[in-house]
This record gives sequence, C-alpha cells and structure tokens, in this order.
Amino acid sequence: MKDSDKPRLPGKGAKRHGDYSKFTKKKSKFSRSQKTAKLISNKFKEEEQAPERRKESRADKQTRRKGPKKSAYLADGGLIRLNKYIANAGLCSRREADTLISSGAVKVNGVVVSELGTKVKPSDKVTVGEQTLKAEKHRYVLLNKPKGYITTTDDPRERKTVMVLVEKACKERIYPVGRLDRNTLGVLLFTNDGDLAKKLTHPKHNIKKIYHVFLDQPLSKRDMQAIAEGLQLEDGFIKPDVVSYVGPGDDRKSVGIELHSGKNRIVRRIFESLGYKVEKLDRVYFAGLTKKDLPRGRWRHLTDKEVDFLKMI
Repeated sequence: MKDSDKPRLPGKGAKRHGDYSKFTKKKSKFSRSQKTAKLISNKFKEEEQAPERRKESRADKQTRRKGPKKSAYLADGGLIRLNKYIANAGLCSRREADTLISSGAVKVNGVVVSELGTKVKPSDKVTVGEQTLKAEKHRYVLLNKPKGYITTTDDPRERKTVMVLVEKACKERIYPVGRLDRNTLGVLLFTNDGDLAKKLTHPKHNIKKIYHVFLDQPLSKRDMQAIAEGLQLEDGFIKPDVVSYVGPGDDRKSVGIELHSGKNRIVRRIFESLGYKVEKLDRVYFAGLTKKDLPRGRWRHLTDKEVDFLKMI
C-alpha cells in the first residue's frame, strides 16, 4: 500500500469538532472571526459551562491512587484552633474570636482560656459567656440575584439586601462571597465556609467570571479591539480574557466578556471609559457555577460535586 493510500490521522494542529479551548483557557487572544463569535454567543445563550478541566499533575495522580492526604485537623490528633472553632460555630470571625479569647470571655470545659493559638477537640465544651457553642455544618447556597438588591448583610439605610432572598435557605448564618452591584444580576454564592470564601475572593487564585453586557448603543469594532487589547483605567491596566458580540445577527449592543479581575465595578468602568452606558449587566458564570435552571431571585444548594470542584481551585 502506498503512503498516499493510508488513512491519515489528525495531527496535533488538527481542528476538532466542538473545540472550546479558546474560551476555557485562561489566556485567550481576541479574534473577530465568525467561529469565535459564534462560540461565545452559544456560551451566553445556554448560560452553561462545564467545570474547567485542569491538567492532572503528578501530585493529583498520587492522591487519586493513594486517596486524599490527611488534613491538618486529623494529623494533629483531631484538634482544631479555638478561634476557628468559634468562627465555625457562626458566632463571629476568627479575628473577633481572638479578641474574645484574649479578653477571657471564652471557656473550654469550664476553664477560662486566654492564650491565642489554643487548640481544642470537637468533643470539648466551648462557651462564650453563657452560650455553649456548637460547630456549624458548612453550607453552600447559589442565588440568581435579581435587580434592586445590595450585596451586604445589613444596610443602615434599610435598603433591600440579598440576605432576605436566602433567609430560608438554611438555619446557619451564611454570607455572600464577593459582591454584585445593586443593579447587577446573576450568579452569587453564599457560604459560612470562611476558608473557601477567602480563596474565591483572593486575587492570586484568578477566579473566572463571565458577564453578559447590554449597552445603550452598538459597540464599534474599533472599541471592541481596544477592550480586547486592554485599557488603562484610573486604578490600573485591565485586559479581559475574551470579549465578543453575543447578540443575534448584527446586534452589537449585546456583548460577552470574560475576566478574572475582582475590582469594583470593573465591567461597567471598562465600557464607560469608552463612552458607553451599561443598561443591564448579568453575571452568568462564577468559578465554574452557572445559573442554569435557576430562575431569577431563586436559590439552590450546591451539589457535593460542585463543592469538591470549588475546593480544588
């Protein structure tokens, strides 16, 4: 058989059907091709994104074969820092717990403990004043935020807060992870897991966010290119990972933008810097979570699979 008659296999550079690499990679270059525009458009229409696949490292393979490593909690004989125990009980933050401990307001098994860094067992009796604490179960609640609610636990001006929307989700005290503007819609996570909340809001973890932007006027191709190449705003340079038209046909008022920045009002400021007004802003994706099958103003608990994925980020 001649070489020309042999079946050819696709090489490394071969195009695959349904290649979503341009949208799922962290660093994607801007492209105005019809293929890329269609890809991102479908993304926002479906409002669904599978969790990002990450390359399995050697450590991951060992963990898969041998099972997960023992946590610091188990490795230390089942002990946990007292301030963390108090925080997990939903009484206050760890820093506030340290203040309570140092002031002598905390007792462990009837004995006052004032030394920071003290560790306790889950079976120990911890009291603050007359209140006996019990470690709370971690809760994870996803809300499809509607317009007109501010992202805070309370408001001195008595405006509507997102807390009233999730007040019946669980008996534990949960808090919003990050924030959305009062008139911004979409995916908002609540939890009482302080460690996870800190990780999802820390800049070093580069948590992916995707927004559907509705403008007051069509976005010109020149301005689209300027956004894709990055803009210098008053608080620094910002460059999104992906930006594209997502409206049907020739609609250029509807734009999709993916970025990792957590700066205040960053999406609105990007477009306002070029003279556009954002009439509606909807976050459709946050850290692998979407609002698929979740009506506006409704909430749901995360699945175990979703929680495990967030903890692996």
